[in-house]
Amino acid sequence: MRNAAILFALVFANVPAAAHDWSVQECREVADFLKNAALSRDYGMSADQFLGQMRSDIELVRKFPPDLRWIVADAQDEVMLLDAASQVFYVPLAPERHENEFLDGCLQRIARR
Repeated sequence: MRNAAILFALVFANVPAAAHDWSVQECREVADFLKNAALSRDYGMSADQFLGQMRSDIELVRKFPPDLRWIVADAQDEVMLLDAASQVFYVPLAPERHENEFLDGCLQRIARR
């Protein structure tokens, strides 16, 4: 199990790799979302429950035009967000660490544009 978690972390080490250019505000909002996902995990929510609800929500969001969607404007965004949320459950860290690591990576991506 530990090897699987390490492999998972290595595979998704470059998150975020979003298709559209995210704003600083979007980076902060997703980072906060991931912190809250980790808090949900810490309070007993299972990966299946959380990620299942996310998938249902994404299905609903797909019904809106991409320019009206928050974060999940395209399939690459969907994969990135689901991968980042999965990491919260399968490579558990403190909520603030998930938040900060995502935010740092997202802001670095913005800086490289």
